[in-house]
Amino acid sequence: MTPIPSHEAAPARRGPVRAYLAAGVLFSLVTAWLLLLTTPQARDDERAFTTATACTAPGGGDPACLRTVTAVIDRAEKETMRKTPSYWLHLTEADGTSTRTRIESDLERLPAARPGATIEVTYWQDQIRYVAFGPDRRYTNADPREAFRMPLAIGLLLGILGAMFLTAAAATAWSGRRSPRAFPWQVGLTVTGGTFLSLFGALAAWSSDNIGDALQLTALAGAVVLAACALAALFLHRRHRGDDTIALRSSVLTEETCFPGLIMGEVPYAGNAGYLVAGPGVLATTPDPTGAFHRRTAPRALAPLRVRPPYLTDPPGRPDYDGRAVVVECEDNGVPVLVVTRKRDAPAVLGALGPRTTPE
Repeated sequence: MTPIPSHEAAPARRGPVRAYLAAGVLFSLVTAWLLLLTTPQARDDERAFTTATACTAPGGGDPACLRTVTAVIDRAEKETMRKTPSYWLHLTEADGTSTRTRIESDLERLPAARPGATIEVTYWQDQIRYVAFGPDRRYTNADPREAFRMPLAIGLLLGILGAMFLTAAAATAWSGRRSPRAFPWQVGLTVTGGTFLSLFGALAAWSSDNIGDALQLTALAGAVVLAACALAALFLHRRHRGDDTIALRSSVLTEETCFPGLIMGEVPYAGNAGYLVAGPGVLATTPDPTGAFHRRTAPRALAPLRVRPPYLTDPPGRPDYDGRAVVVECEDNGVPVLVVTRKRDAPAVLGALGPRTTPE
């Protein structure tokens, strides 16, 4: 069996390339909305709130000032679905208005937070921003301070992921002209670097006091990740040059063992059985995870040729085993046969098919 020419893999990569492009464009659009609109607006609201002064006009007609009114606690309902203490305060204000607000704080430790107690609530932009229980102040879930951190963190996270997907699309298209691998190392390296950088970007947003600092920290981390990926690319390029045969030594089998696997090809013992049974001189497929029933045994004529990574040009239905699959290319009297299993189980397949080993 001759290896599949790399140029045949190019059409098979169109699906992954389109998926990466779609995800990259979508994440980029959401990022633009979060970083160019939502985050600056939240930052402006924070500045306006922290610099707002108490209302001087009767009734506080200007919503941009801080309007404080007295209210009586009707009841406090604890949110049971949240890990952090959170309460809904149901209030009746001095003019008879009934309202409620949510506070993420343990009100059971505040004696002044009991039903019937008189408190002060402060409005800004027609929302209750904080509540004063005597000398104790608790901010509500409408507190605009540091509210920019959430859209900034999500924006940086999605922005980096969007760039990662766009780079993965380019890497997939580029590698498709050179290798038929289903999981090219270029895409794996891109995803690894992008994942680390996206997590750092989200962390930078939470630890920075302003948008500029978060972007500078993310850019600095991006330079470090880019340098690390460049060094890794040199190493991986040298490692994967030439033949992509995986060097594995066959196991010496003294008893039968059963593990996930599949035989693919135009032979009677192929099919979607799901498990392989390997023993001394025996390789069989079975749907039974114990390997005891409904076996279809491969003939002794089945000979292994090499072990390789999965290809995009493999027949449909090839399992991936969470990225741990390898393919044992075989031949049965001139008929190509593929044995797909996990890399750790491939030596047992080689041992069942004969004493031959793959080249090292």
